[in-house]
Parts: sequence; structure tokens; C-alpha cells
Amino acid sequence: MQQLQKRQHKFIGDKAFYKMVLLIAVPIMIQNGITNFVGLLDNIMIGQIGTEQMSGVAIVNQLLFVYQLCLFGAVSGAGIFTAQYFGQKNPEGIRQTVRFKLWVVSLITLITVLLLVFAGNDLISFYLQGDGTPESAAATLRYGRQYLAIMLPGLIPFAMMQIYSSTLRECGQTVLPMKAGVIAVFVNLILNYILIYGKLGLPALGVQGAALATVASRIVEASIVLVHTHRHKEENPFVEGLYTTLKVPANLTTKIIIKGTPLLLNETFWGAGMAMLTQCYSVRGLSVIAALNISNTISNVFNIVFIALGDSVAIIVGQLLGAGEMEEARDTDNKMIAFSVFSCTIVALVMLVLARFFPLLYNTDDGVRRLAVHFIMVSALFMPQNAFLHASYFTLRSGGKTIITFLFDSVFVWCVSVPIAYALSRFTSLPVLAVFVFVQMGDWIKCVIGFVLVKKGVWLQNIVS
Repeated sequence: MQQLQKRQHKFIGDKAFYKMVLLIAVPIMIQNGITNFVGLLDNIMIGQIGTEQMSGVAIVNQLLFVYQLCLFGAVSGAGIFTAQYFGQKNPEGIRQTVRFKLWVVSLITLITVLLLVFAGNDLISFYLQGDGTPESAAATLRYGRQYLAIMLPGLIPFAMMQIYSSTLRECGQTVLPMKAGVIAVFVNLILNYILIYGKLGLPALGVQGAALATVASRIVEASIVLVHTHRHKEENPFVEGLYTTLKVPANLTTKIIIKGTPLLLNETFWGAGMAMLTQCYSVRGLSVIAALNISNTISNVFNIVFIALGDSVAIIVGQLLGAGEMEEARDTDNKMIAFSVFSCTIVALVMLVLARFFPLLYNTDDGVRRLAVHFIMVSALFMPQNAFLHASYFTLRSGGKTIITFLFDSVFVWCVSVPIAYALSRFTSLPVLAVFVFVQMGDWIKCVIGFVLVKKGVWLQNIVS
């Protein structure tokens, strides 16, 4: 009995603990939830036009997803220091990390624009090699090119938003990005309806209308966050004199590069790995792209729980490490991982029950719908596993163990997940669903590694003292 109580104390917190976690996590969940829900509606609107339009947009979004992950990795490297500087009550340190983010995000955005301008057609065509008619492949490529051409200018406000929202979250301010995200997604939703279908006397622009709506919403979101942050300097002292210089101290730059480069590479290679997995699945036919798009869009709505709780681990545990509270950081981390897995088990059950109804919202054939249902059900079954892996990743990252996270995340994808998908899709006749399941099962190895690393406490360190 005493052993049971001890175990409960290790993994279950009190009311004050869950209140603290939810104050951080819920605004992130709301923002991500509304964003993904409107993304779902956006996806359904495009899916109502036709399968080729939906697939073209899905392929371009897969490519832009790699860029978004590069930005996430770039700001996260500096963000480790931002969270710990905030725990140390050091606004000048935070200010310097923001300047570093500006430099690295600008470089990544420039490289991405050049790559997509000059090689965009080839990258889209890479996903059009499965079974299907040449006419369908040509139409998918055409719609993808139309969508991409308009989305590129929207990378600039998106990049600025990532710099500011990540900094605010690392300082414990999650409400402003949430409010801006809520407003932006409603702008996106309204403009989608008007521009995709041609309402209020405007022409029906289809995928181009969807792209215009997305870019407009990103401009609105970035404007709200930047203006509010600079107008409330008492709440955000790091903006005081932020742009008087863009110089970053050499010693801090070196530290961030050492800690942050593995994160940047990790997100880049992980995103590329996900794109490669999708390409492996697409070998089974163009219908797979459409089914995966439906499944991923719906899964993203449910995944907000473990994503928000993972972000909360990085913020809360990072601040405790910066304040030197090592034992409290370990205890908090154990409880947060347990809470994430438990919460996602409940969410997965709901997703499993509702799986068969979501694909009915799309204007596509029955084969695509059936395959999408099975993809959704498999994703639900593996959600608790992904919750544990996500929380473990952010635990290791909060203590600056970025080389370990690089090996744990993207190297694992390329050394285990991609070879499984490549071998099974090219050299066997297994149906795509079986290939998808085996790839998820490969993560069992990763779960064991994550459990050992978190338990050993290799991440318990202060990197700003």
C-alpha cells in the first residue's frame, strides 16, 4: 500500500500542479485547436472542389511543413536560453536571444524561397509517381504550383510570428499568441469561404483563393502580436531597445549554435523524413496522398493535446532548470509525462469512435474514404505512444541535451522509420495500411530509449548560470 502511494505521488500531482500546467497548456491547446480545426474546415472546402485540388494543396503543405519545422528548430535552439533567462529574470539575455532568432529565421526563409522558386515543380512531381492517370498527375501538379506561388509571400509574416510567439511562450505568456491565433483562423475561414467558392460577387478562385486567405490571416496574426508586444513594454521588457542593434554577443552566439544547431538539423531532417515517409506511402497510388491528407488533417485536431503538453514541459521544466530547482524539475517532469499519456489515451478513444464519420465530409471516392478511416484509426491507437515520445523529447531539450534529441528524433526517423517504409513499399506487396502500421511499431524502440534517458536524468542541467 505504501509503495502504491509512493508511486502515485511520483506520477500524480495535486490541484495546484494541474492548475499550473493547464494555465500554460490550455491557451496553447486553444490556439492550436482552433488553428487545426479551421485547417480542417479549409481542407474540407478544398476537398469539396475535387481530389486533384486537395492532393496538390496537400503536397505543397507537406513541403512547407519542412520549412515550418526548420523555423521551429531555429527558434527552439535560442528558446532553451530564453526560458532559462526568464527563470533567471534577465531581460537583456532574452533580448539577445530574440536578435539571434531574427538572423537565423531570415536566413532560413531566404533559402526556402529560392529553393521553392527554382525547384518547386520537381519537388511536387516527386509525390506523383504512384499509380494513377497522367491527366490526374498533371492536374495535381498544376494546382500545387498555383497554390505555392501565392503561399511564398506569406512566409515572411509567418516567420516574424514564430520569433515573437515563441519568445512570449518561453516567458510564460501564452494568451496573446492564442488570441491572435483565434482571430487569424476566423479571418482565414471567412476568406476561404468567400475566395474559394466566389461569394460576395468575387470570382471562385479555388486553391488560389485558399492560399490568399491563408496569407491574409498570417499577416493579421503577426500584426496583432508584434503591435501588442511593443505597446506593452512593461509586460515585455525585452522589447525595450530590441532593434537599437542587431548584434548578438559572440559568446552567446557560440553557445546557441552549439546547443541549437542539433535542434535545427533535427527539425529539418525530421520534417524531411516525414516528407519521405509520405513519398514512400504514395508509391501505392495517388489515392494514398488524398487519404493521408484527410487522416493527417483530422489527426492534427486531436494531436493538440500532446503537442501543447509537450510545449508546456519545455516551458515549465526549462524555467525550473534555469532557477536551479533540479529535484522539483524532475518531479514536475514525471507528473507532466504521466498526465500527457493519460490525457491522450482518453483523446485517442474519442478519435477511434469518430474515425468513420470524418471522411464522409469530403467529395472524393469511396476507396479514398475507406483508406482514410483506417489511417485515422491506426493514428488513434498509437497516440498515447506519441504523447510519451513527444514529452520525452521536450524533457531532453529543456536541459539543452540537443545532440541527444537530434539522435533520438530525426536520426531515428532516417535510420529506422524511413528504411522500414522504403523497404516495405518497394520490395513487398503489403498494402499501404500495413506499411503504415509497421512504421508506427518501429517507434517501440524509441520508447525504450526515451524512458531510459528521462529516468537517468541526463537532462538535469542549468545552461545559463
